Amino acid sequence: MQLCGLGFLLPVPQNAFMTLSIEVSCLAPKNRLRRIGLVPAIFLFLLSSACQTGAVANYSTENADKRSVPKYGYEIVNTWPHDTEAYTQGLVFHGGKLLESTGQEGRSSLRWVEPESGKVLKKVDVPRPYFAEGITLLNGKIYQLTWQHQLGFIYDVGSFEKLGEFSYRSDGWGLTNDGSSLIMSDGTNRIRFLDPNSFQVIRTISVLDGPAPIASINELEYVHGEIYANIWHKDLVARIEPQTGRVVAWIDLTGLRALSGASDNEAVLNGIAYDDQHDRLFVTGKLWPKLFEIRVKRQ
Repeated sequence: MQLCGLGFLLPVPQNAFMTLSIEVSCLAPKNRLRRIGLVPAIFLFLLSSACQTGAVANYSTENADKRSVPKYGYEIVNTWPHDTEAYTQGLVFHGGKLLESTGQEGRSSLRWVEPESGKVLKKVDVPRPYFAEGITLLNGKIYQLTWQHQLGFIYDVGSFEKLGEFSYRSDGWGLTNDGSSLIMSDGTNRIRFLDPNSFQVIRTISVLDGPAPIASINELEYVHGEIYANIWHKDLVARIEPQTGRVVAWIDLTGLRALSGASDNEAVLNGIAYDDQHDRLFVTGKLWPKLFEIRVKRQ
């Protein structure tokens, strides 16, 4: 286990940042497919010793929206093949193709995929010991996270030539952008905004549904000014307000995994891509045989 700024371990369930709090992340070693995250919230009147720099946008429980958060369902518009060997960690739609990051040590990759056929058009392998995670595309550069090595890679979007690396002080899970900042999740209820040039943390939000922290935030996509987030091991996508971290709606994707034909216990929902030119939303999962274009609808 690792400590972030504190000299003791607290084996209690993961919780949220509050207005004055310190986060401690304790991560057990991972086998091939498992993650375990324990993040307690400790109410202390301290403003230092945090794991990350940058301002935290705290969403006080006193101001929590007492109204019920709306829940949406879906209808399937199209169903296409998806590589069953792709342990999907990140998904981006660009220029009529899908940019996909796949994970697992020794099997991680960055690839261009033809959505209609599932055919891999271009691929570069991520070498051992790295476990690739989320990706995003900003200003002609692809940014790709790795899980536990606190290291990210930068590629040219056209050639997949590696342009550089960047570091961060946490796990790497999901990645997206709002046109100016990289937006990153680390498996907790925390989302950070990073400067894409210096990679310094600009600010941090804690994701809450009313007063309740939402842990295990995974793959991210920026859609209509909101952050869409997969919740690991749940058939749910949270729609998050970027300024406050407040969950403004849920998309319930129950049933898609069964329709995909996935059978592995770790073949969970994890992959959101948005076509902003044609207002299309795509979802898939780790090792899923299918990619779905869906239309979100109010339940």
